[in-house]
Amino acid sequence: MKRSLDGLDEGELLRRVARGDRRAFDALYRRTAPWLTARLRRRCADEDVVAEVLQETYLAVWRSAGSQARSSTSGSAVGWLWTIAAHRLIDAFRHRARRERVPSVQTFETVAPAAEDEALAGGMDANLERALHELPAELRQVLRSMVLDGLTARETALLLGMPEGTVKTRARRARIALREALS
Repeated sequence: MKRSLDGLDEGELLRRVARGDRRAFDALYRRTAPWLTARLRRRCADEDVVAEVLQETYLAVWRSAGSQARSSTSGSAVGWLWTIAAHRLIDAFRHRARRERVPSVQTFETVAPAAEDEALAGGMDANLERALHELPAELRQVLRSMVLDGLTARETALLLGMPEGTVKTRARRARIALREALS
């Protein structure tokens, strides 16, 4: 009789995937794919790109789980999964930009608004909403990734294709601008 994998956290599932356990891979996929798909859709409105990135992400997980599995906790396994997906999404944006001969910076303009953005816009204080909308786009983009999506500075840098120091600087500038606008 096979034991259920439902009670295992993502870190343990990843360790089992590293040992070639297909059932653990299926459980990890079922548990994380809906969440990962939603996060990718916040960044890219093209369903074909999202599906391709998702497939490439889980292929990378299957192939390289051993490199991450030894030190994985549930949170680090999920963070590692998002980092892979963010890299793949950036690669897809760059590939599309080269193919269309459009600068890669403009590809982020096609991102659909996140549900959190819309929810916050409905329930935010008018002053905060106005202050957020007055921020330059590059500062709003960093705040969105770090505050709404809960990414680290490193993950944000990977996703946005910029140095980590630039992300930290923009986050600081955004906070200062918001503080000044709200005081």
